Amino acid sequence: MREIFESTIERLLGDIVTPEVLRDSEAGAWPASLWSAIEESGFAVAAASEAQGGAGANWADLFVVARAAGRHNLPLPLAETLLANALLGECGLEAINAPLGIAGGGSVTLQQGRVSGTLLDVPWGRHVGHVVAITAGKEPTLVLLDTADAQTTLRQNIAGEPRDDLHFERAACVSCMPLPGDLQADALQLGAAMLRSAQIAGALQAVLDLTILYATERVQFGKPIGAFQALQQQIAVLSEHVAASAVAAECAFSASLDGAGGFAALPIAAAKVCSAEAASFAAGVAHTVHGAIGFTHEHALHHSTRRLWSWRSEFGNATVWAQRLGTAVCAAGSAGLWPALTAGRLAPLDRPVTAAPLQGVAA
Repeated sequence: MREIFESTIERLLGDIVTPEVLRDSEAGAWPASLWSAIEESGFAVAAASEAQGGAGANWADLFVVARAAGRHNLPLPLAETLLANALLGECGLEAINAPLGIAGGGSVTLQQGRVSGTLLDVPWGRHVGHVVAITAGKEPTLVLLDTADAQTTLRQNIAGEPRDDLHFERAACVSCMPLPGDLQADALQLGAAMLRSAQIAGALQAVLDLTILYATERVQFGKPIGAFQALQQQIAVLSEHVAASAVAAECAFSASLDGAGGFAALPIAAAKVCSAEAASFAAGVAHTVHGAIGFTHEHALHHSTRRLWSWRSEFGNATVWAQRLGTAVCAAGSAGLWPALTAGRLAPLDRPVTAAPLQGVAA
């Protein structure tokens, strides 16, 4: 299934994500025809089971989809919709073949069937019809909310992607269901961080490809600038970061197969730290190699580098995840370190953090 997904999504996005679409999206337009093509492909509901209207794909299969979305700078919430539908499916609810939102921060509570609170940094919040959240409290509950019931504050990240705040005041749930026992209360943050790491891996590959192409074509002092040893060394280190980020992200997806036992927090934390660090380095090297032309709006490079700068901080930046990872390693002690490295799980890290600045909608 993975090979079919990869060839299909690469061909689809390669054909329809054009520079014109990216410019129009950044100006505020919703690319309806682009989303229609994704709906027809079935990728939006791929993470849900066949009985719930999906394809029954596991996260290892879907890694290539998230990575392709990052590589092509897809201006749509495909990754967010994948996660939202996966969580709906885990709770026994039907998948929705439409754009869905998730939150990067904030908190909502459920009382007597009504939801109140604020969801922060919802990707494309102004455009999605529904948003998935996990309520705070002793019994975390997955809720599906109609964005028409929210007061929306329009915001965007530095890549020009909508990141809106949605405030709900005793809004009725479209549907709700308590989280199953094997799903963490911070599943939204974990799943979203995992998806962002794959998107960053894709964007890093795009940056590397553009950098190598430019270094090969740009001639200075009678030879391509890629022939100069200083640039060769920088591009080599950039290639290492790209490869490491892709491997770390894929490991996180493979360790979270089917959501069984919840998301694998240790590989996800490692992938988010690795990808965030690589994003900073890659953008610097790419713009150094490209020189002035890389900063122009007409060049393709900024579509990827601005997303790298944005995505590295979403759903927990490198500091947040490094602190959580370090705290968990210290709590497990020396006896727990080697088993954690070999098994890919660390008990203190798998337990949700009760107070974190980017904890999403979980308590």
